[in-house]
Amino acid sequence: MQSPPPDPLGDCLRNWEDLQQDFQGIQETHRLYRLKLEELTKLQDNCTNSITRQKKRLQELALVLKKCRPSLPSESAEAAQDLENQMKERQGLFFDMEAYLPKKNGLYLSLVLGNVNVTLLSKQAKFAYKDEYEKFKLYLTIILIVISFSCRFLFNSRVTDAAFNFLLVWYYCTLTIRESILINNGSRIKGWWVFHHYVSTFLSGVMLTWPDGLMYQKFRNQFLSFSMYQSFVQFLQYYYQSGCLYRLRALGERHTMDLTVGFPTPQRASSLGCGEGSPSCFLSSSLDISGSSLMH
Repeated sequence: MQSPPPDPLGDCLRNWEDLQQDFQGIQETHRLYRLKLEELTKLQDNCTNSITRQKKRLQELALVLKKCRPSLPSESAEAAQDLENQMKERQGLFFDMEAYLPKKNGLYLSLVLGNVNVTLLSKQAKFAYKDEYEKFKLYLTIILIVISFSCRFLFNSRVTDAAFNFLLVWYYCTLTIRESILINNGSRIKGWWVFHHYVSTFLSGVMLTWPDGLMYQKFRNQFLSFSMYQSFVQFLQYYYQSGCLYRLRALGERHTMDLTVGFPTPQRASSLGCGEGSPSCFLSSSLDISGSSLMH
């Protein structure tokens, strides 16, 4: 008995029916997603407005407390101090809350990206972006060590120097953008750290446009030697401070979005292997000096 001939069209129709059923499920899921997204947007607006009102009332309360503080009797001074401490703690809680709420971009991000919401909603997404930022710095630091060494000892060409300086300009511009996004997502990056990257971008641009000549050649070797030193120090900084941050996070003394910038407090230094006079402490002081430099 012969088997029936294959029916390709029938198979296609059956597959299409299966796809239709799946598509109906996708449509329903997407409808629910849009409803939840609208609810989320309303909750974000309500939460943002509530925090704004509460912060305004806290400021008013702080002014009233500051005015009446000198006239308070001694037995009320302790209660006033306790109230001030609670108000400061409340400000810190607001900072953590606002890290998960959309906010307006600063002037720099508005000029570069426009009015785009760069707030990441989940803790995992925030940590992944921060981790990518750290790896970006590490990989570019290694590349800069290799290129600065090559320009210093192997090549003496204005073309290779220009390529190196262009890489520095791009690197620092990218850092300033990423750091602004991290600040919007709750990273406590120090202002001096971001500012020195702005200055480094400008100075790298000066090096890029500096015409070849006697003064350039005199400064060139010093600059390349300093770039090698700075990149090597930043390479050490990443591994040293990443270990410190890991231990501090495990102890609950550092925020998840803290970066490998800055060092543990003196009270925690000995427990983190950075006691006074230790090699780690010497490394800390060297990194602290180099980190405040205006050039890479």
